[in-house]
Formats: sequence, structure tokens, C-alpha cells
Amino acid sequence: MKPSNELYKLIKSLTKSEKRFFKLSSALQSGEKNYLKIFDFIEKQGAYREEDLKEFFQNETFVKHLPSEKNHLYRLILKSLRVYYSEQSASSILKQELKNVEILYNKALYKECEKFVQRAKSLAIEHEEFYYWYELIAWEKKLLEAAYEDGEFSRNLDDIIEEEELVIAKLRNLAEYQVIYSKINLIFRSGGFTRNEEERKIVEDISDYHLIKGKNTALSTRASSMCYYIKGLCAATNRNYEDSFQFFNRTKDILDNNPLIKEDLGQRYILTLSHLLRCYIDNKQFKEATNVVNEIRSLEGNKGFNSTDLSLRIFTISYNGEFALNHATGNFEASAKLADEVRIRLRDLDDKVSKEQNILFSYNQAYTYFGIGDYKKALSTLNEVLNDNEQRLRQDIYSFARIFNLIIHLELENYDFLEYVIKSTNRYLSKHDRDYEIENVVIKHLRKLAKSMNITQRNEILSKMKTEVAELMKDQQERVILDYFHLPAWINSKLDKTDFSKAIKDYNHL
Repeated sequence: MKPSNELYKLIKSLTKSEKRFFKLSSALQSGEKNYLKIFDFIEKQGAYREEDLKEFFQNETFVKHLPSEKNHLYRLILKSLRVYYSEQSASSILKQELKNVEILYNKALYKECEKFVQRAKSLAIEHEEFYYWYELIAWEKKLLEAAYEDGEFSRNLDDIIEEEELVIAKLRNLAEYQVIYSKINLIFRSGGFTRNEEERKIVEDISDYHLIKGKNTALSTRASSMCYYIKGLCAATNRNYEDSFQFFNRTKDILDNNPLIKEDLGQRYILTLSHLLRCYIDNKQFKEATNVVNEIRSLEGNKGFNSTDLSLRIFTISYNGEFALNHATGNFEASAKLADEVRIRLRDLDDKVSKEQNILFSYNQAYTYFGIGDYKKALSTLNEVLNDNEQRLRQDIYSFARIFNLIIHLELENYDFLEYVIKSTNRYLSKHDRDYEIENVVIKHLRKLAKSMNITQRNEILSKMKTEVAELMKDQQERVILDYFHLPAWINSKLDKTDFSKAIKDYNHL
């Protein structure tokens, strides 16, 4: 069995300050510390090789039971991180406070325990941490029993029960929004946009749900931000960017006006900004889009946004967002520089970047190479997407990657091979329930272009293609292709014998 590299990955994930804290914590312990020897060795490794570890410590007794030593070290690091982050968030503070409450209660220090309960409850209410609030009410009821036994009847049980019912209602309300969010997020994560009438019907049903439609029925700031986020996501999946912009702006306002909740919902805030970025790009508000990219990056290291997870999201979303902005404005030279920077960052991040964002990076880099005229490099990079056998995630990217693939082969003048690729693309699209007419139009005309024998014939085909595409671009659903490839500008570049980047700028009147 291959040795586990989980310990290696955990050690490599530690920041300098986290490592320093772990070493300081270990220094307070007495006795032999074999785990520190293992820690120091693994920390210096470029890749985990257990045989090197065993060879280096072959004369040490502990190497005979290395798995248990590694497990011990793993747990010690996690314990150190728990202490290190014990004051970093409301949730972590409340966990500590609840442990203090339990200890004081078990020692029959009821008055002291009551002080901790009330202090923790104020924090839970302020941060809308309903689960902790509910648990603290349970402790209040236990303390009330102890008070009654001691002859104190100053607190009314009915008041506590009424508060408990309020918290349960808020919890139930928030949980219901979370279920709705899961449904719309599944459509977005799997397809990016609604791909057919069946999916559009699902989104319509979510939009008409009584907690989503009409008057805001959210019982908390957390639920309210989720309500408007769901509204925005429903609109975005249907490419209704006007409504999407309105709802995501409302989500942002709610979080901006409640900074404590914003700190706890860092991921939602980043994703909200990413959706606003898409709205600005679609509306050709490129200056505002640039501001959003910068705003996302400015969150790095701020309280509530300083975890590794959110740092990764800030990096991937802001860079893929900048790619999208550059491509929408025809600024492929800027994207080429960005691609070099991204490759370096991705090497350092190892396998921490999500598959979705990696797919987007590969597609965006392929589009970048196409934009600067390096079609061979565009094809080899796009093959990283096409060769992936993903069946569920972001099928929009995989589908339009196949359309993009046809255009690259046409540019490379692979006419004989293009007919085979067109058949393969048709087979792929027929297996996926999609009703975009733009895909059929592209395939139809590319097949004709591959068989055309002279410039006059080719220009006639391109002119017909331009007319049909222009008509389809009036339909917001068909305009989806612009998020993946600027087809109208490409057609114009072929007809006008101009650069693709210039054609995009001319199309956008830049």
C-alpha cells in the first residue's frame, strides 16, 4: 500500500506564523520529541517520499512504528491550529465559551457559569450563530433548574421558551433557504447556465417559491443575504443580467451593512462580487468590471478573508475574472502576461485549486493563445479540457470547448481532420440535452468553410454566417457563446482580414 501523504500536505499548508506557533507550543512540553524530528524532515521535502524518511531515521527506535508517530504528529498539529485560531472567528470563540460553561456547571459554579452563558449568548446573537444560541438557551434552562432548587425565581421560564421558539424559527427559515440554494447551485455548478427548457422550468419554480418570490420573508441577515443571492443566481443561470445585477448588488449591500456577518460569510461575498463582475462585462461596463477585480483582490488578508480556502478563491476568481475581462475587450496581450503569472502561481499551489477553476484557467489560456494567433499552443492547451472525462461539472465549458476546438482546427487549416472532429462534436452535443441554436449554426457553416475551394466562396459562407449569427445574438439565451468565444468578432475578422483582437474592439466600439 502506498504511504499516505496527508501529513506532508498538512505541514506544507502551514504558514510561517502557524509553524512558529507549533514549535513554540512544542517547546513547552517536556520529554523527547520525535515528532519534531519528523516535522523538520518533512518540511524540507519537495515531495513526500517515505523511504527517504525511513532511511534518514533508520537508527532511531521510533521509525519502527512510524505510522503511529505520523498520526501523533498530525493530531498535534491540528491541536496547535485549534489553539492558534481559537480567537479568530465568532464560531471558534463560542466553541471555547461553551466548553467553559460546561466546566463551570460541572463544578457547581452556577453564578459564574451564568455570566459566561450571557456573554456567549450576546456574541451568538450579534453574529447570528443560531446553533450556538440554541445550545446556550439549553444551558440557561439547566441553570434555571439549579436556581429554582436554590430558591431563586427571578427568571421566567416562559421567556426562555419564547426565545427558544424564536431561534428555532430562525434556524428553520435559514435551513429552508439553504435547501433552495443547493438546488439552484447544482444547476449552476453543473451547467453554468440553463441548457434547456426543463432546466429553465426548475429555475422558474425556484424563483416562484414563496420564500424567494415577492416580499422578503427572511428572518435573519444571513437568510436575507442568501435569499437575494438565490434570486441573483436564478437570474444569472437564465442570463438575465439586468435582474442578476440588481439582486447581487442587494446581497452585497446587506453584507457591507453587516460587517460581522460579512466576516462569517466571506465565500458568499467573494462569489457575489464574481457575479457582479460578469454582469458588468456583459453590459460592456469594463471600467466598473476592472474595479470589481481590484475589489476582490483587496480582500486578501482581511479579517474573515484570511483563510487558505478564501485566499485560493480570491486568486482563482479574480484571475479568471481578469481573463474574461481581457477577452471581452480584445486585450489578449495582457492575458498572455497574465497566463505566465498564473502558471507560476498554480505550480506553487500544487493540487489545492478546485477542478472547476483549473478547467477555467486552461480554457482561458487556450483562448489567450488563440487571441495572439498562436493556434498550435491554443489547441494543445484546449486539449487539457477536451481530454478530461468530466460528466457533471460545468458542462457549458466542455461543450463550448468543442465548438472552439473546431474554429482552431479551421485556423490551422486541418480541413481533412475537421470533418472527423465535426462528427465527433455532433455526437457529443446530441448526448447532452441542449437547445442552443448557435451551436448548430457554427457547425453547419464550419463544415462548409472546410470544403470551400476559393476566397469568394468562403466570403459568401462567412457573410451568410454573419447574418444568421447577428439574428441569434438578439436572443439573450443564444448570446451565451460570447462568454466563451466572441463569434461575431471572429467572423468580422475573417471578412475584413483584420486581427481578432481589433475585431472585438471594433465590435464593442472601444
